[in-house]
Amino acid sequence: MRTIGEAAAELGIEAHVLRHWEQVGALEARRDSKGYRIYDDAALERARTVLKLRRVGLSLPEVIAATAPTKDAAQAVVAAKIAELESEVASRRAAIVFLQHTVECRHRYLDECPDCATFAREP
Repeated sequence: MRTIGEAAAELGIEAHVLRHWEQVGALEARRDSKGYRIYDDAALERARTVLKLRRVGLSLPEVIAATAPTKDAAQAVVAAKIAELESEVASRRAAIVFLQHTVECRHRYLDECPDCATFAREP
């Protein structure tokens, strides 16, 4: 059993984060006889899962849905996040291609370059 401070330190986060996760329903913590939150191994493992999902970009509502008891609901949320991340990756790749071209461009000003102009018109 760990106190909220011990659990937070073990996870590398602040105690208020664990309180917030509990408040929004992403995490449950048992209480001792004095009403203090206590975290057993299962609660700490759940907190690790929430933390990892947050770090890969899921919002707290998405975390709650992704850890739902029904696998179909959880998979739908994760599949949607994968699609969103893939779109972001494609956008970043396009940005890299554009910026790489600007570094190598022989034109003095970007608006003088037909390739730069083409990149600029793309969404």
